[in-house]
Amino acid sequence: MTREMVWRAAATDRLLELREAILAEQPTETIALADVAGRTLATDLVAERNLPPVSRSTMDGYAFDATDDYPLVLRDEEVFPEDEPPALASGEAIRIFTGAPLPPEANAVLKQEQAVVEDGRLRGDPIAPGTYSYERGSNVSAGERLFEMGERLTPKDTLLLGDLGYDAVEVHERFDAALLATGTEIHEGRQRDLDSPMLASLLQSWGHEPTHEGTVPDEYRRVRDRIADLADDYDVVVTTGGTSVGDKDHVVRALEELGEVLFHRVRIRPGKPLAVARLPDHGAVAVAIPGKPVGAHAVTTLVARSFFAGETALPTVSATLTTDVGIGVSGFEYVVPVLLDGDEATPLGHAESPLSVYDETFDPSVLSSSTRASRADGFLVTENDRTAGDSVAVVPYTVVE
Repeated sequence: MTREMVWRAAATDRLLELREAILAEQPTETIALADVAGRTLATDLVAERNLPPVSRSTMDGYAFDATDDYPLVLRDEEVFPEDEPPALASGEAIRIFTGAPLPPEANAVLKQEQAVVEDGRLRGDPIAPGTYSYERGSNVSAGERLFEMGERLTPKDTLLLGDLGYDAVEVHERFDAALLATGTEIHEGRQRDLDSPMLASLLQSWGHEPTHEGTVPDEYRRVRDRIADLADDYDVVVTTGGTSVGDKDHVVRALEELGEVLFHRVRIRPGKPLAVARLPDHGAVAVAIPGKPVGAHAVTTLVARSFFAGETALPTVSATLTTDVGIGVSGFEYVVPVLLDGDEATPLGHAESPLSVYDETFDPSVLSSSTRASRADGFLVTENDRTAGDSVAVVPYTVVE
């Protein structure tokens, strides 16, 4: 087993490669568009035709060739969205409504508010070709690859898929994931299992099927054997707790015996002792999440998400930091939960916030156990001390969940 502590980018690269390898072996199924949210495409999707197939009006008004001069002869006809438009002669215009197809000779629409009609003649403001016209092929060109195999679909994707003519698409089957909480204090009911419901919700939002498989005490053989049994029945085994290097932290040792550990420990605080392993004799992947709740969420969404969702992007919003924040030990990315108030960001956990667990130097160990930190609006990621007044990039929690 490698004892190397890796940076987040290296960890997510390895997980994306692992995801690609696992998906190549994963069965597929065909599902209706209404069910695609969170599902992973099993094929590339290429446009078979131009969209729109004909140019359409985006306004109520009059269609004609914008290179013709006013006045134009107004045809005694109208074009609605369901109609087949007639051909226009040079110097002619026709009444048209929003969504209706333009006659082949027309290249623009004069909106009705700018039009003057007298004695069957149309005059109006000068317009250029393309005005108020949703032009043929301007959305999609035939042969264009629009979706890639391995891409996770979202509800908005049904709009384009439907426009392309798809009623159903081929996707990979969901990962069946077993959730196993370790720790004698949890197994004996002296401490609540906080992580499993959170992880179940994350996996569901990423398009998979988690099942809570209970708990196991801090006994090496029981930890190892329970992981092995679950790996025989599930695609992924997700454990919580027991991932550090203490005397009762047995999970990583068990994964080393059962398969190949890809990495153990990521340079993130809180959440450092994450481990991922392939268990080839069982046909499964194991993801070992540290037990402290806020750290568990941080490292799952920042690192493990790349395996489950195929995504690493972190869109941000800009804010101004209200307080100084020191990071303590260098060589890590620190995940600092913050409250947003307009364009101001206050670290939740700082002495000046509603949760006072540190003064100026960020304390990831204490904060990782402080579940009130989950009420933050988002987080910033930093490797350096930050000063009040700094402009910071805040990742809203909705981005990673």
